[in-house]
Amino acid sequence: MEVRDLTKSFGGIRAIEEVSFKVESGAIISIIGPNGAGKTTLFNCLTGITRPTKGTIHFRDREISSLPVHRIAELGIARTFQNIRLFSEMTVMENAMVAQHTRMRYGLASALLRGAGFRRKEKGIRERVLEYLELAGLADFADTMAGNLPYGSQRRLEIARALATEPGIVLLDEPTAGMNPMETMEIMELIRRIRELGKTVLLIEHDMRLVMGISERIIVLDHGVKIAEGTPEEVKNDSLVIEAYLGRETH
Repeated sequence: MEVRDLTKSFGGIRAIEEVSFKVESGAIISIIGPNGAGKTTLFNCLTGITRPTKGTIHFRDREISSLPVHRIAELGIARTFQNIRLFSEMTVMENAMVAQHTRMRYGLASALLRGAGFRRKEKGIRERVLEYLELAGLADFADTMAGNLPYGSQRRLEIARALATEPGIVLLDEPTAGMNPMETMEIMELIRRIRELGKTVLLIEHDMRLVMGISERIIVLDHGVKIAEGTPEEVKNDSLVIEAYLGRETH
């Protein structure tokens, strides 16, 4: 993915301003910044929820800046959200199976009649989805209602559902928000396993232990502007980053 001079304005307020960066295949990249820095607005632009005011987004050499959400998902970009958005009255398996609609094509007659071809496709979907549930440690809960899962498991289900769209890049918006240290470590390991599948991970996160421990590169936003980009060590020692988080000493 390549983002060039991306800007999003809401009236007279610029949520992000001329942000540019590249995401290499197979990388784990974190986007950090204080509250209100424009991180989620950036994710919304990358996934088609919000259309940028200016700038371009290229994914696999194709410009996607003006494409609708479903087309961007079909091309191979998936995401999770800050707030859990599961179908609580559906099972864990059903929640993950929903995501496969981007990869399957049913005719109306096939869906209504549920013939042999339809049942064969459904069986294939279940088998594929089960692999992602196993990856997320949820295979034993496949028939559990999603709303009955503990909070940390619901977070992992959201990630499994994103993976079930068969993406090339996964955008995780604060995947460890509200989690205890043990749950955070489990998500950290899950992100590593996702990368081992050959997928790229772009995440927004406030837990600096996770960010510094897993990221190959870090992008820092402040008031919608990219103020730093580099390795964890480079970012940790950047004076602009320190100022954005801790303030500036005055005399």
